[in-house]
Amino acid sequence: MTVTIYHNPDCGTSRNTLAMIRQSGEEPVMIEYLKHPPDRARLVELINAMGIPVRALLREKDTPYAALGLGDPKWSDDQLIDFMLAHPILINRPIVQTPNGTRLCRPSEAVLDLLANPAGPFVKEDGEIIAREP
Repeated sequence: MTVTIYHNPDCGTSRNTLAMIRQSGEEPVMIEYLKHPPDRARLVELINAMGIPVRALLREKDTPYAALGLGDPKWSDDQLIDFMLAHPILINRPIVQTPNGTRLCRPSEAVLDLLANPAGPFVKEDGEIIAREP
């Protein structure tokens, strides 16, 4: 099974998600999206695969979201995508794509539903224990 993670190594949620993938026995294709952002077609493809509104992929914390006024509903989906392409830090993470689906994995345990062999329990960096329900 091919697993791809759009990853930010500075993000705890992203690191936890990556660790859960690896604990399942998969070594994912890892794309550090701040260094190698998706192009417009790929970003639109990911949004469509997740079945979420464009606005739901916007990250607010520690980004230029407020400075750019992105909370204003005047921005169209195409304009919001333009902002994410210009400022990849605005793309929320981690996004995981597997044959079982594509998802924004916040919280990190959301990845478990995408994995063929999720292993558990898992201890997050903050000490929280995630036990997969049978």
